[in-house]
Amino acid sequence: MPGRGCFAKFALAILSCLSVHWATPAVAQCSRNHNSAGKAGEPVIIDSDIGDDIDDAFALALALRSPEFRVLGVSVDFGNTPMRARLADRFLKATGCSNIPVAMGKETTQPIRMTQMNYALAEKESVHPDATDFILKAIRENPGQVTLIAIGPLVNVGSLIDKDPETFRKLKRVVMMGGSIERRSGDLSYLPATGPMPEYNIRRDIPDAQKLFASGVPIYMMPLDSTQIKLDEVKREILFKMGTSFTDQLTLLYHQWGQITPTLYDAMAVAYAIKPELCPVEPMHIVVDQKGYTRRETGPPNAHVCLHSNSDDFFSFFMPRFSVVGER
Repeated sequence: MPGRGCFAKFALAILSCLSVHWATPAVAQCSRNHNSAGKAGEPVIIDSDIGDDIDDAFALALALRSPEFRVLGVSVDFGNTPMRARLADRFLKATGCSNIPVAMGKETTQPIRMTQMNYALAEKESVHPDATDFILKAIRENPGQVTLIAIGPLVNVGSLIDKDPETFRKLKRVVMMGGSIERRSGDLSYLPATGPMPEYNIRRDIPDAQKLFASGVPIYMMPLDSTQIKLDEVKREILFKMGTSFTDQLTLLYHQWGQITPTLYDAMAVAYAIKPELCPVEPMHIVVDQKGYTRRETGPPNAHVCLHSNSDDFFSFFMPRFSVVGER
């Protein structure tokens, strides 16, 4: 019947318009490369072992939601890097950020269980550039400008130094989550310090951590002392109920992670790179010993280290970045 055919065409046109309308915010989310003053965002690369603990996903989401940054790429490292790359691919596509490339570090043989494996398996395999070559190329194209945010074991960092130390020294800085100076895991600063421990990211690749601290590149270090920020039940409820593309993906990954309260270690490193007053640093001479301790010793400073942060200040900065208002 003519009437039914016209109605079908009308309905199809409406759906087509709606699909365009719905797709537009997703594309816009990762093209926020200028801040409120109209200046281009700082070029950054996120180097991550995403897929084990959940904090890498929150850190990546924060970087992508921050107009202060121009994310040049995400490099994955340590363990099953092909699967980590697939996880990052899916996350970027689901949040409208598929224009950001994912580079893959060398696969290592350590027996690490990826808690968010099923999320990664839902994304098809694809070809990724080599992380070392990708990062070195980005540095050469932006000498003295690129911030490398290292939130996993330092496998890729060591590879950069081995392959081209001169280009590596043209980084603007490395902002890293790693180490332990006065406090260990589980010490939330309410009681006297319990002493340091070999922190995971350092302990998993001690030789490459030693290379970084001897490299001469400006290092901004967020150790366990300042990064044990708990996303408690109340804050999770607020965040996950926002229902944005980012919070929906974080919700999925959180449930696959399978534990209760995340500690947002890595997100503090990203937050510092945007707003340094969230984690004030002090110059130190850091030596990585053979057991993975990051020792504060006498000598010329080779790192700027944050020992104290405020959880309330962090979340007052972090939570609004994911508001639905920001996606419109």
